[in-house]
Formats: sequence, structure tokens, C-alpha cells
Amino acid sequence: MEPFVFFGGKGGVGKTTVSCAYAYRCATAGVRTLVVSTDPAHSVSDVFDQSFDDEPRSVEGVDGLDAMEIDPEDEMQRHLDEIRESLSEQVSAGMVSEINRQLEMSHGTPGAYESALFDAFVDVMREESEPYDRVVFDTAPTGSTLRLLGLPEFLGDWIDRLLYKRKQSIDLFEKAAIGDMEPRRLLEGDPVIERLRRRKEFFEYAGETMRTEAAFFLVFNPDQLSVNETARAIEGFTERDLSVRGLVANKLTPTPDDDETGRGARYLRERVATERDRLEQVREGFEPPLVAEIESRTSEVRGDVLTDVADALDVDV
Repeated sequence: MEPFVFFGGKGGVGKTTVSCAYAYRCATAGVRTLVVSTDPAHSVSDVFDQSFDDEPRSVEGVDGLDAMEIDPEDEMQRHLDEIRESLSEQVSAGMVSEINRQLEMSHGTPGAYESALFDAFVDVMREESEPYDRVVFDTAPTGSTLRLLGLPEFLGDWIDRLLYKRKQSIDLFEKAAIGDMEPRRLLEGDPVIERLRRRKEFFEYAGETMRTEAAFFLVFNPDQLSVNETARAIEGFTERDLSVRGLVANKLTPTPDDDETGRGARYLRERVATERDRLEQVREGFEPPLVAEIESRTSEVRGDVLTDVADALDVDV
């Protein structure tokens, strides 16, 4: 199995449950594991019944398992503050207030949230992964995840164009120097070019790592809306030259006992039959295999229940 494992899917399908169960299974098999969540509800903390933040922390009672939770709002603010500081060092004092105004406006623009989270994911892969054999990501909902995965190619080309324009601009300034006059800008050591180069390397690393060192699994519920969303997600991954390793069917309805004949039992049997149709639709129509069929539980997924879910996952550790 690759060192980085992502569990995606639309909101509410149970990604956190599945990713924590898989991380738990890896750790109990002797694989040093980190599970990373970007869920603002801090569901990983609920699963393991302890608080986590943006620094890896040992999961109590589970040797070899650490967890961290990245707050999306905090990460986006940190991302914007970093941009503000970098730009403020390179422009006149009169431009600083305009930069601040534009950054505040960008806080709610499409893509700002995804860009900040993407940076956080890649920073974990580059900076936090060394002590671990496996890093498990409890990702954002499918649409956001796909936008994140599309950023390396898009921004790589965009940065190339910015670098070209910046070099042209500096070249003109250098040619404008007359006699003993020094050019106002120099190509070597230019902070803007250096930052653009670093960003380009950052996105090249992200794209290559996700294509060669990451495995992607999609979690879905046995209803038509979730199945349709999963089909679109698989198509989106394929368009970005990424393959989905497997599918996890979660929150399946338990089948009532044969001697149960009441109204509730009849309802459950009808529901089970409908869900089986959806699973058959997935088996016959989707290329990635079903690697788990997990029934709904009446109790919260933690402790022994987490072990049961982990055992249901046919995913290599």
C-alpha cells in the first residue's frame, strides 16, 4: 500500500469513521500511522474521545497511532496572513492597505478555502510524514477534493506564465540602465521570482506524489444520490489521471431476523432490498471494487465498534 491513503466522498457518508478505522487497523498491525482530518466538527476527536489540534498527538490506548485535526477556517486565515506578509515586503507602503483590502475580499471567494486546505495537505505530506509508514487523510467532501487535486496542473501552468512575465519585466528594467546607473530590478535574487519558483516546485511535488504515492478510496451510502455522486467522483479522478483503488459502502441497514414479522421488520426488509439493488448497481457498473460493506450501528463508532469496522475493511495495511 502507498504511504498516503485518502478516503473521500460526499458530506455525511462516514469518511471519518472509515478513515479512523483504517488508521486503527494499520497501527494495530504494526504500521506507524498518522490520521489527518479537516472536518470542522472535530469528528476524529469524537471517535477517539480526546482532543487533537494541528500538531500530531498520540492516540491514547493505541500504540503507533497519532492524529491531528486541521481547522479549515484557521488554515485559510494563516494562508492569507502568509500572503499578506510576503506581499507587504515587496510593495510600497501605499499599496499595503490595498493588499489588505483585496485579501479580505478573497476570504470568501471560490477556491480560497480549497487552496488553503491543499497547502495544508501537502505540508503534512512533506513535513509531517517522515516518522510514519502510513498517513491517512479524512478528506473534505468530493467536490472540494477534486478541485484540490486539480490545482497542481492548473497552477503549475499559471506560475510558468507569471515567471515568464516577471523575467520579461526585469529584463526591460536592466536594459533601461544607462551609464553608471544601476537597474531598479535585478533578475538574480528577485524575491517574486524566488517565491514563484518555490510555489511551482510545491505543486509539482504535490501532483507527482498524489499520482505515484497515494491511494484513493471513496465512501458512499446505499442510496441513489450517493451512488450518483460517487460515479461523478470516479469520473473526475479519471480525468485527472488518478485512479480510485476501491469503494466503501457504509451505513447499510441490518437485515431483521426471520421470525420478525412486525411493521418495522417489513420496513427494514424493503429497505435492505433497495440497498442491495444499489450495491449491485455499483458492482456491475463501477470499475473500482467494493472493499467493504459496513452496517449501521446503534452505538457510536469507538472502542470495540471501531475494531469491528476496521475488520470489515478489505484494504491492505
